[in-house]
Amino acid sequence: MDTFGIDIWSDNNFFIEDGLLKINYKSKPSLISLVKNIRKQNYKGPLLFRFPHLIEKQINRLFDTYNKAIKENSYNGTFNAVFPLKVNQFPTFVQPLIKSGQKHNYGLEAGSKAELFIAMTYNKNAPITVNGFKDKEMIHLGFIAKKMGHNITLIIEGLNELETIVQVAKETNLPCPSIGLRVRLFNSGSGAWAKSGGIDSKFGLSSTEILEAYEMLENNNLCEYLTMIHFHIGSAMNTIKPLKNALKESGHIYAELKNLGAKNLQAINIGGGLAIEYSQFNRTINYSLQEFANDVVFTLKNIARQKNVEEPNIFTESGRFISASSAVLIAPVLELFSAEYEAEHLRLKDVNPPLIEELNDLYKDMKKRTALEYMHDSIDHLESLLKLFDLGYIDLTDRSNAEILANLIIKKAISFLEVDDYEELKRIDNKIQEKYLLNFSIFQSLPDFWGIDQEFPIMPITHLNKKPTRSASLWDITCDSDGEIEFNPNKPLYLHDVDLNKEDYFLGFFQVGAYQDVLGMKHNLFSHPTEVNVNFDKNGEVKLEQIIESQKIIDILEDIDYDTNEIKSILNSKLDDKETYEILEKYLNDNSYLKTTWS
Repeated sequence: MDTFGIDIWSDNNFFIEDGLLKINYKSKPSLISLVKNIRKQNYKGPLLFRFPHLIEKQINRLFDTYNKAIKENSYNGTFNAVFPLKVNQFPTFVQPLIKSGQKHNYGLEAGSKAELFIAMTYNKNAPITVNGFKDKEMIHLGFIAKKMGHNITLIIEGLNELETIVQVAKETNLPCPSIGLRVRLFNSGSGAWAKSGGIDSKFGLSSTEILEAYEMLENNNLCEYLTMIHFHIGSAMNTIKPLKNALKESGHIYAELKNLGAKNLQAINIGGGLAIEYSQFNRTINYSLQEFANDVVFTLKNIARQKNVEEPNIFTESGRFISASSAVLIAPVLELFSAEYEAEHLRLKDVNPPLIEELNDLYKDMKKRTALEYMHDSIDHLESLLKLFDLGYIDLTDRSNAEILANLIIKKAISFLEVDDYEELKRIDNKIQEKYLLNFSIFQSLPDFWGIDQEFPIMPITHLNKKPTRSASLWDITCDSDGEIEFNPNKPLYLHDVDLNKEDYFLGFFQVGAYQDVLGMKHNLFSHPTEVNVNFDKNGEVKLEQIIESQKIIDILEDIDYDTNEIKSILNSKLDDKETYEILEKYLNDNSYLKTTWS
């Protein structure tokens, strides 16, 4: 039985039982039971399940782990965290996040005016930090938030922003928010997002600019509002060494500013960087959450002692760590595209070309001891026959028979081959891979796969008591050749050989809760999948709530500024019977995903 690396990536959130993938919480329902429940309500196409209990789990883990490190190291600062809204701004995620984080005073980080309005509306007494580039309006919003009673810190990305804070402070009678300085460290992170840090980073102040900023605060009597320094060396670091270097560098900057006279400077915001596991083949992260927290606390404590300053409060963001595991995409398989390579599709003639006859004999006579030899012969014969077709010596029927027989021979050989023949199996997998057409859009639901080749764990949610034997490539339904997850022999995905006329087959895509919602695009005008929050009542039973159906076609057209009344009017004018137009209008008020009896 293939477990699809569930012990590597799932963090015990899911488990396999009786051939089904189940949720390891409360009543432990299977994912397929959730799918069937939703489809009974006539929701078709892809589904995005959100699991608020996994948000709460990650928040608790983060705070408990850091607080343990603080206690064990007798650290005098406190631990605080803010969730960066850029990772997922949707209310079906943010509202459970805020509810789960209340007991920890878990805050929000905003990087735009719109995100700041979300934080000002829904965040209560927890911290708000504001990152990113800011104009006068956004800084003014920060002052208004302070007046509303929010614990807000404006993180300065450039000296011009500090000049604007000085200006707004003078022009208004509003209370000044806390001020933080984002520092541009020499050290950078590791992994796909390492360029977020380092000397050439887009963000942060150089050493000279930090000194100029402090002088500006002094000259304008605003030093009392400087409470935080902030750095970010990259998202999802796969190794911990860069973090240690960055902590030393930022710790010394903090201590130097304290010794210059920044009496109210009390916190270091270390940004994100805490990774989650996306690979289902091998572990790619060389540290644990506890090691990460221990290193942060231990390093900052040592520097504070060396420099004779108070230990700073610790702030983190780590949005990917909190959100990624909380969402699962489920897509139904619509079709298998090499199903035509079956014996019943052969069209053998009374007299066939000699190589076709030989292929047929190889298929019939293959034994375990001859499997490897016959397989190699079949590949050679197929190549020869394809050349003969190009030269006009065989017809289309002969070519079809050659392709079917070669495929059948390879599959039969694989059934005979042993584990010792792994390298040979890997070499031929590409020749017989199955194309699974799925009812979803990679561009809408897995944009990071398309954009940066981000891996996501993929597995079927049923048939898990059977061995998967088909090397699989996955096609989405967009009209774009990039809408494919190709079979990779070094990281092979094997799926089951299913008859879709007799049973349905669903694939799950995991760790999709970070960034995928907000980055997804309406390529070919496919909208978001139908979204469902999976909650549990006091008895542990499932409650499917906050169902948001995939957008109607008419609404998508309106989103991209078509006059939908004009569309309806023009379509209606081209039809002379009401019944046909009503069918047309019905389709306009449905989503773009494909419809079958099971999809």
